[in-house]
Amino acid sequence: MTGWRGLKTARFLPYLAAMLPLALLLALAPAPAAAADPLAGTWRNAGDSVRIRVAPCRGAPGMCGTVVAASEKARDDAAAGGTERLIGTALFRGFERGEDGQYAGTVFVPDIGSEVDGTLHLEGRDTLVAEGCLFAGFGCRAQRWSRVTGR
Repeated sequence: MTGWRGLKTARFLPYLAAMLPLALLLALAPAPAAAADPLAGTWRNAGDSVRIRVAPCRGAPGMCGTVVAASEKARDDAAAGGTERLIGTALFRGFERGEDGQYAGTVFVPDIGSEVDGTLHLEGRDTLVAEGCLFAGFGCRAQRWSRVTGR
């Protein structure tokens, strides 16, 4: 004889069995991601001749900025420097945030087909400043990028 408690438990078992997969899914689901990296998004250079999308690097640590659009002149300049296909090329590679809030990584300069050490920092929310030097503090250059909103 099951008694009153056994009868109540027996009635509840089908509901428990139905809810178990949902409970497992919720328990195994990844925790919500931390707030998106402030560098993430689409950026354009001053002349809007190149646009990059900054996102976590694929298969490597840090943030990468990959060309998603480029003018014909920008593509021609890159080709003259040895970069056959500008669109799809990562210009910012492996940028990781330091304690000072500045990011350090590698900048690929398609016009000369070369990589240089570089830094990135935000000025406000919508201006990204990229800096790189060809050799030990010489031949340094800074470039400002503006966040593309909408789309």
